[in-house]
Amino acid sequence: MKVGILTGGGDCPGLNAVIRAVVRKGVFHYNDEFVGFMEGWRGVMENIIMPLDLEAVGGILPRGGTILRSSRTNPAKKEGGLERCIANLKKEKVDALVAIGGDDTQSVSQKLFELGVHVVAVPKTIDNDVGGTEVCFGFDTAVSIATEAIDRLHTTAEAHNRVIMVEVMGRNSGWIAIYAGIAGGADVILIPERPFDIEDIAATLKRRHQRGRYFSIIVVAEGAKPNSSAGVVTESDKVDEFGHERLGGIGNVLAREIEKRTGFETRAVVLGHTQRGGSPTSFDRMLATRYGIGAIDLVHRGEWGSMVAIQANHITSVRIADAISKTRYVGQEFIDVALSLHDKQEEKALR
Repeated sequence: MKVGILTGGGDCPGLNAVIRAVVRKGVFHYNDEFVGFMEGWRGVMENIIMPLDLEAVGGILPRGGTILRSSRTNPAKKEGGLERCIANLKKEKVDALVAIGGDDTQSVSQKLFELGVHVVAVPKTIDNDVGGTEVCFGFDTAVSIATEAIDRLHTTAEAHNRVIMVEVMGRNSGWIAIYAGIAGGADVILIPERPFDIEDIAATLKRRHQRGRYFSIIVVAEGAKPNSSAGVVTESDKVDEFGHERLGGIGNVLAREIEKRTGFETRAVVLGHTQRGGSPTSFDRMLATRYGIGAIDLVHRGEWGSMVAIQANHITSVRIADAISKTRYVGQEFIDVALSLHDKQEEKALR
């Protein structure tokens, strides 16, 4: 069988581990042939390819990014884009396609499946918010990077009696913020699931100072928003081909507001793409490898229109349509963990 592979959307650590696992099991156990489509759906639409064999995937396990590169191209937004994808898959004699990506990438997978393409999906999002599966590769690496940054910021915040605002990724869900915030001992954690009140945050910081704690760490997800009519903070008015604004800047906005309301010197640190880069953790390498093996097994079982998933730490599958129909949000259980570490007066700022 000839199998195509692509990686779409934002990059994250572990993508290469998935590619490697798909190719190695496909070659060793199924005698498959592989072709890589470059830069996500752009490569399928424009037929930009590279051969994928054992030599091509040799040594890529610890590498971040993706050897297939990526883009946020949406063929459904291009005139005849889906039809061009189908034509190029036929031209390359591809029997099955493994699409590695998040909700946006898989929305295209679903459209092509409905048009008869033999497609299997692998969930990928550093935000850890894809429905149908319990954890995505890249998330553990991002949390580790963010936690280390928070640890380092604690010492400089304490040395200068500062409030430091740490902005992490998280468009619609606050998984990175809640995990890294708890692991790093943050004093306030702000996530998209719970709109915040800036006055409550200021009051919490003032109480800390009254107790003799003259520094504070606040972790905020980029998609967090106030409980007023104001929306998320964006870097520009432009949107990508899937209709998403480029988020960013909430940390700087909040830092100015906190300093204005408290008089405490406040700084903002935006971790940005450092969370996406570098070598994946051992956990993410293992998880990505399991996803890759699960994907090629789905191909050979002919479970088209399915996404490999992990539930109760077991590899399974769900329909792509079901996975992209809902976002996986931070649940109250995790919020309660954060609340349990603070006095009841501070709970309002954290809820």
